[in-house]
Amino acid sequence: MKEFIITHTSKENAVLVGLITPEQNETKSKEYLDELDFLADTAGIKAVKRFTQRLNVPHSVTFVGTGKLQEIKEYTENEDNEIGMVIFDDELSPKQLRNLEAALKVKIMDRTSLILDIFAGRAQTAHAKTQVELAQYNYMLPRLKRLWTHLERQSGKGSSGFRMRGPGETQLETDRRIILNKISKLKDELKEIDRQKSSQRKNRGKLVRVALVGYTNVGKSTVMNLLSKSNVFAEDKLFATLDTTVRKVTIGNLSFLLSDTVGFIRKLPVELVESFKSTLDEVREADLLVHVVDISHPNFEEQLEVVTQTLNDISAENKPAVIVFNKIDIFSYIRKEEDDLSPKTKENISLEELKNTWMSKLNENAVFISALDKKNIEEFKTLLYEKVREIHVQRFPYNDFLYQDYDQLIVES
Repeated sequence: MKEFIITHTSKENAVLVGLITPEQNETKSKEYLDELDFLADTAGIKAVKRFTQRLNVPHSVTFVGTGKLQEIKEYTENEDNEIGMVIFDDELSPKQLRNLEAALKVKIMDRTSLILDIFAGRAQTAHAKTQVELAQYNYMLPRLKRLWTHLERQSGKGSSGFRMRGPGETQLETDRRIILNKISKLKDELKEIDRQKSSQRKNRGKLVRVALVGYTNVGKSTVMNLLSKSNVFAEDKLFATLDTTVRKVTIGNLSFLLSDTVGFIRKLPVELVESFKSTLDEVREADLLVHVVDISHPNFEEQLEVVTQTLNDISAENKPAVIVFNKIDIFSYIRKEEDDLSPKTKENISLEELKNTWMSKLNENAVFISALDKKNIEEFKTLLYEKVREIHVQRFPYNDFLYQDYDQLIVES
């Protein structure tokens, strides 16, 4: 079968394509394409050109209109541009994929397949690899008709133990049956992994469980390293963390378990939500959520909403939560002037000013930090200690030491 989900780093030049619709204005379309550019860079792809078009809804046949498709084709056919790929910001239907490949004669990817590609490259453990593989096959199944070649076949039974193509069976039917078999096998493997993970969680004892959640690349792993004094992989790339990492953290004389989970993103593929069920269970079963927000990102408000909606989708919206606005060291804003004609310049804002903004009122348990520069970390630890203590006292009401003031305790984490 043709590998249309790339699983290796490639420095191909690519064109990005997005739409401006009544639901997605020009500003938001640019933001989405900026993120798509970052995704492409994470996958080792260089985006050299962008195309956008105003449409009420995506064209059912080619996503964009005929004129825009011709414009894209002329650009990709120009040998001086050396374009090997066109990436669309929304998930394409099987029909759109087939028609776009036929028209443009280059690799076609959408946001979903690009994210799957990144996950495939980032997966390190057998657990993560199994989850990604399942997501890839779920994405691949309805798109079999557009594949140029087919799964390798051999006589008798394949490696999975089932019979291969029979009399009168088309290649498409054979491919579909092979993929369905692989999906079934991967689901069985994940069920066993889920069972093992569930047992591991039960064996962690009665310690309070805290889960770091947030948009991808907001600094969750850096916060994890700061609190646990561990060395969890952190990088300025999307989805640097795929596997959930759990560490025991001690603040004062109170210990709890802290887990670092996969980051969320806009238009998160449903295939990944389903495949990463066991990873998301760490969030569902946590006693407390620490929602990390990159306050320096120009669209952090929308990122915050995306995470909130994703938590709703996985039934974790009612859990106690602390909001941590990270990266205050590089946060700046445009101060509003009385004269709208005055030149607008970005300025830094002090910690005290931040505490008087709408962000601090968003949640009574909000704190502003820089995990990288270790700014305002003591306030963060104090807040985290208090929230964990509340849960611990409810669970173990006779532990008198928990009623001591944190300020009197030695911070050991």
